[in-house]
Amino acid sequence: MKRPNISSSGGSRAGYRVPWAALKLLGIALAGVLAFLFWANIVRAILETVGFAAVLLAGWFVVLLWVFWGRHFQVLQRRWNHWLGAMSFTAFVWGVLSVFHPQTYIAAVNLGEATLGGSLGKAISGSSYTWARLLGLGFGGLIILTPRGSFKLISRFLLSLWQLTLMLTEQLWKLLEFSLKKTTQGIFSLVRMLGTGLAGLLVKKPAPAERRPEAPPRLGGKVPTSETTLSATISEKTFAADLAQGSPPIEFLNKAPKAAFAQADESERAKLLESALSSYGVEAKVVQVNPGPSVTQFGVEPGWERKFRRVLERESDGKIKKDKDGNPVYRLEEISRTRVKVERFLSLANDLALTLAVPSVRIEAPVPGKPLVGIEVPNISTAIVPLRSVIDSSVFQKARGRSKLVVALGQAAGGEPVVCDIAKMPHLLIAGATGSGKTVCLNCMITSFLMRTMPSEVRLVLIDPKRVEMVTFNGIPHLLTPVVVDVDKAIEALRRVTLEMDHRYRRFAAAGVRNVDVYNSKSAEPLPYIVVFIDELADLMMTAADVVEPLICRLAQLSRATGIHLVVATQRPSVDVITGLIKANFPARISFAVVSVVDSRTILDTPGAEKLLGKGDMLYLTPDAHKPRRLRGCFISDEEMDKVTNFWRKWAEEHLPAERDRIAQDFASLPVEKLELDPFLERAKELAREYPHLSISLLQRRLHIGYPRAARLMEQLEEEELISSEPSEHEEE
Repeated sequence: MKRPNISSSGGSRAGYRVPWAALKLLGIALAGVLAFLFWANIVRAILETVGFAAVLLAGWFVVLLWVFWGRHFQVLQRRWNHWLGAMSFTAFVWGVLSVFHPQTYIAAVNLGEATLGGSLGKAISGSSYTWARLLGLGFGGLIILTPRGSFKLISRFLLSLWQLTLMLTEQLWKLLEFSLKKTTQGIFSLVRMLGTGLAGLLVKKPAPAERRPEAPPRLGGKVPTSETTLSATISEKTFAADLAQGSPPIEFLNKAPKAAFAQADESERAKLLESALSSYGVEAKVVQVNPGPSVTQFGVEPGWERKFRRVLERESDGKIKKDKDGNPVYRLEEISRTRVKVERFLSLANDLALTLAVPSVRIEAPVPGKPLVGIEVPNISTAIVPLRSVIDSSVFQKARGRSKLVVALGQAAGGEPVVCDIAKMPHLLIAGATGSGKTVCLNCMITSFLMRTMPSEVRLVLIDPKRVEMVTFNGIPHLLTPVVVDVDKAIEALRRVTLEMDHRYRRFAAAGVRNVDVYNSKSAEPLPYIVVFIDELADLMMTAADVVEPLICRLAQLSRATGIHLVVATQRPSVDVITGLIKANFPARISFAVVSVVDSRTILDTPGAEKLLGKGDMLYLTPDAHKPRRLRGCFISDEEMDKVTNFWRKWAEEHLPAERDRIAQDFASLPVEKLELDPFLERAKELAREYPHLSISLLQRRLHIGYPRAARLMEQLEEEELISSEPSEHEEE
């Protein structure tokens, strides 16, 4: 016997059809009747259990009914984080409702005990750390809903918090440093006042009868007050104490002005810089701003170069999504990314200068010790860096404790003071166009020695072919010889320095030491360091290149161990002045503003000096650095130099007059006439014996030399009386 085939849709061949629609209607009607009969009990149970969160549960019921009724199970799989985040956020809202306890009754339910969230809401919020749990559920739901946006927001918040912490730490450190400095100055002032008062008590005062009335001094026709007289007396006592110690008071140098330099709105300039880079297709972000006296350095973090591909978007059922016009919809998907290359920044220097409306922009890529690209933008107004601000800095004091040849250079692009030790260079080459700041730099170096060294420690040889730049220092006890302004005397001074170098090497060999530091530590009569300053090398090279170049090269090659160092400046950094041999022996170099990129390559082996602003703006290249560093050079006025030199002249009159300066006398007595450096002298003597009437042109043709060298050979032959000193017109035909 066959069983009937029951079908829900198409009927049966020999059976019957189940009325599903009728069953559904019957179930709905039965549920409605039960709800009508037990309505009050159902409402009371819902309010006690879930409270007003029943609205949230009703929403979830509708959504789940839509998923199961329409069989949209793929939505659960693809959007799982949205479902999970929505559940967490629902629990957060449910817990917040359970916090409220309104004293009212609804459907015989006391909401003060049941809360707005019911008993389940009380379980979610808990009895302790209620808000911590609720905030955790809320933030957790937001993070799960939008993971990328939440991660970016959290990272930005942590970065801002870190930057704020660094800024507060820096400000606290500056405040602590300022407090310690003021406290130390106050203690020193108190000790000085106590010492002055004790000395005044110990000095025996004359009896009142023996005093003679004196007319009060007049200043501009007015009688000074007691306060003015007291301050003048204290200044005289301080000056007398410094004079006895051989140290000029730091008050001779001017302080830095209160308004150091005018700063623009750096945040606006940073945004403008980022937008300019973005317009040229370079993704970058300004993460650091270092304002300086002449330029502001923006530390730029390179972004990414991204590559994308187009991907078709599909519906949840797998069909291709189309727009309102019926065209397929694409989305861009990132497939790779690489860091922006440094060359991209270097090629945009002129474009950035145009965007920022400045004369030039220098790009330092990368910044030493940092993963950043430094873009140096000129300030609206530049500031003067006084020499005193660098000498008073802790950097100068620490370096001065290690070496006696420390000089102040200026401030870096970030405003930090910069000093250099000439003993480690060991020689320095300075170049720059006229008026760019070379002579001021040399004056600051010399004044740095005069402010912190004694004549027994450092001696100077100043060569000034321009005759007007260094004559201010005449008469100070640090000079081995008066300031040299004549070319012949400059050559003579260089020869004496060379002889002194040879004498020191013989002393070292006899004592069994290698350098001047070891010799001074063992000897009872230490040798002073000697620093030779040449203000204009081009003038010497044009007049006597064949003599000056060998002398400078020999000193640069051999004089380091003997404590003799060279500082040479020129305004013409060309290959005929700064020859390859001179350049090889001067590893440390400073370049001020030059007129062309060729001059910059000649002095620094790299471009960049042609974009400097002038007036002390320099590039400083140390022997151990691969790239030059941009600085703002120190400035010292003529009045400051006059105060320092007058102090030392007065000190020399009392403690070291010229007739007692044994070091300078020994240097002046070196027999330079026996030093013959010209290899053509012997051949010139042979020509003098061969030709009775020798001339300069004959020497030029026979020896294939220039006129200056031939003229010097003629002078030497005349000194040895090999030819007559009368000019002769007879030449070889």
